[in-house]
Amino acid sequence: MSILSYPQRGPWGSASWRGNMSGHVYQDLFRQLKPRLFVDPMMGSGSSIEAAREMGIDAVGLDLHAGFNILRDSILAAVGKHADVVCSHPPYGGQIKYSGPGGMWGDIAHPDDLSHCIDDADFNEKMQIALLNQREATRPGGHYAVIIGDWRRDGKYSSYQAECIARMPADELVSVLIKQQHNTSSSRKAYGTMKYPFITHEYILVWCRRQKSTFLLLATLAREQSQRLRGTWRAIIRNVVMTLGGKADLKSIYAAVANGCPERLKANPSWKDKVRQVLNSSGEYVSEARGIWALA
Repeated sequence: MSILSYPQRGPWGSASWRGNMSGHVYQDLFRQLKPRLFVDPMMGSGSSIEAAREMGIDAVGLDLHAGFNILRDSILAAVGKHADVVCSHPPYGGQIKYSGPGGMWGDIAHPDDLSHCIDDADFNEKMQIALLNQREATRPGGHYAVIIGDWRRDGKYSSYQAECIARMPADELVSVLIKQQHNTSSSRKAYGTMKYPFITHEYILVWCRRQKSTFLLLATLAREQSQRLRGTWRAIIRNVVMTLGGKADLKSIYAAVANGCPERLKANPSWKDKVRQVLNSSGEYVSEARGIWALA
């Protein structure tokens, strides 16, 4: 089943640990993936470890509050061997502060606590580091996973699960599960008129590690990012030409791109070359006259 719901969190871990995940989630994963060795590098209060050991699975729990830093320390080195399943349940951005005053542990906020990232860009980059660390600790053919939710605040929606998927190898993603949230603190608060519905779900993303060296992994990620960027430019230019009536001169196309995508221009000083490249080589356009381009 790809949709999960557990109204009762069960006896695992500590109910007072904010964001504590139900052990039912982990046990469902274990029944499906059948690990002999499970590692949770962000164990929190230990729900996952208790759930694993209850099923007779060898389990190792690590966490920042216990001295393990997933952004600086190798999971593989800490465990001493590859695991069958490595699953983490990180903070959802800064929704809940874990270290420091008012948090779950520590007198001061830890600089590598994922709940204290500067912004979403910082969080997403650090999550990629964490997931690559998990992947490295997973045996080829084994699975690495993350339980993650999205966040809306101040009118901005942050889709952390989409970023996780986009930043990891596309050919290793094997499952996206959706879990309903129950008994959240936000559901017990009174709000004014809500334009959009409450977020009452989380995602469980599962990847299967392939036989791929670090060098090949980096090459794969670079190639996928390049393909994604090319696809974005093609979509932008096609939308521009469609908006201009399906046919336009090059000067008008430049102006429309500059007006609609100023952030891409800053990132690519040679953006006009990219526009001409798409028009000339994508096969989607014909030049009806010098400098005039139309949809093919």
